[in-house]
Amino acid sequence: MAAAPVWSVDPRTGRQREQVAVEATAEEVDGAVRAAHAARGALADRTVRAAYLRAAADLLTESGERVVEAADAETVLGPTRLAGELARTTAQLRAFADAVDAGEFLDVRIDHADDGRTPPWPDLRRYKIPLGVVAVYAASNFPLAFSVPGGDTASALAAGCPVVVKAHPAHPATSEVCASVLRRAAAQVGLPEDVLVLVHGFDAGVELVRHPLVAAAGFTGSVRGGRALFDAAAARPVPIPFHGELGSLNPVVVTEAAAAERAEQIGAGLAGSMTLGAGQFCTKPGFVLVPAGGDGDRLLKALTEGTSHTEAASMLDLRMREAFVAGVQERAALPDVETPVTAGAGGEHTVSAGYLTVPAARLTAEGPHDQLLEECFGPVTVVARYTSREEVTAVLSRLPGNLTATLHTAEADRDGDAAGLLDALVPLAGRVLVDGWPTGVAVAPAQHHGGPYPATTSTSTSVGITAVERWLRPVSYQSVPDALLPPELREDNPLGLPRRVDGRLV
Repeated sequence: MAAAPVWSVDPRTGRQREQVAVEATAEEVDGAVRAAHAARGALADRTVRAAYLRAAADLLTESGERVVEAADAETVLGPTRLAGELARTTAQLRAFADAVDAGEFLDVRIDHADDGRTPPWPDLRRYKIPLGVVAVYAASNFPLAFSVPGGDTASALAAGCPVVVKAHPAHPATSEVCASVLRRAAAQVGLPEDVLVLVHGFDAGVELVRHPLVAAAGFTGSVRGGRALFDAAAARPVPIPFHGELGSLNPVVVTEAAAAERAEQIGAGLAGSMTLGAGQFCTKPGFVLVPAGGDGDRLLKALTEGTSHTEAASMLDLRMREAFVAGVQERAALPDVETPVTAGAGGEHTVSAGYLTVPAARLTAEGPHDQLLEECFGPVTVVARYTSREEVTAVLSRLPGNLTATLHTAEADRDGDAAGLLDALVPLAGRVLVDGWPTGVAVAPAQHHGGPYPATTSTSTSVGITAVERWLRPVSYQSVPDALLPPELREDNPLGLPRRVDGRLV
């Protein structure tokens, strides 16, 4: 049987642009993983790793026009948005290079032998080592920052792990361009190109997570697809860590005082956030608790104006468009659900933005309206109108885990009710905001992009320097002669690493 072709498709028309690859067979996946596994030793030198990450950033920047052109042809995200995403991606690579140079993520700890303790302590030296080959499953909505050259890849390489990327079918040509750049960067600094390998195909993705030489996996996508891979990773004879970002509702609570103080501002901000990128951000505010009454009505009037003036847009591919249209129709058909601005098909290949409203009382107990508490990928949000604080608390208690949770407050309630609401949101999400919008994730040391299931399948972050921790494991050396220790743990600290020695940071 001939290998299935992989086509680049124009989401504006649904037409095939070009064949860019063929789907990898089981044998080819095996070859890819084994090639990456053979290259892992070359990544041991931190200086070379840092140089590689910087070279990758430089070559991506040099190839920017080609990268953006390929990505726009396959995603319709536009040159401006994609240029910004490319800048974020290269900055992320350079930030990980700086982290590799600093070596703080190795978490070196040394406790000297102490016979005076009861019981006595032996000499113990601990640091973190790379897990091995990491499988990365590229995201649909960020063809650069969460795909081939994105955060999962950059953090795995920073940890010293070679990567096999399973390309997303929505942007295979972009994936090929980026993989070529990263492989060239490897050769430029003297590394084997196979520190990064690219494969295509659904079956290839399944084979990848099952391969015995794959030591960990990172995934960004749907709950259904991510959960299937997560289960496969756990069912292996030797289970592996699986960091999956699966889905998020990103709830927002607007207090009565906030609606009274600035209803129009909040409504306009919500419209801008939930329609950004055709509602295809993983941090889109998809569920909003708004007070019933006149102030809430003013907020919805501004939301109506904002969404009504949003132009119809193409989604990342036609399959996602069909799922969005069907999902909105199913939700709109529920009892007591209204559609002040109808979201759905905007044209033959586009979608229009809109929102749904429902009494919050419909969501305080299990029932058919639970579908409104599930992510609908695209430019739509659900507004639940509440009549009491008790309704807000009851609805929040039923929400799944999320990447973000947002609270809009006013000066009048910050010394009272707002604190309690913020406390109720913290268990729901990995990032909690006040008086802002969750779309936009800064690549900063203190960032956390993760959350309780189904937002993610682990407690780790996929954004920020601590994302590297997903691909490392600690190991302690006990009573090992200095000459046999790795350089990171030797007494004279030849690499100049930050270390905690006998409890003190030095």
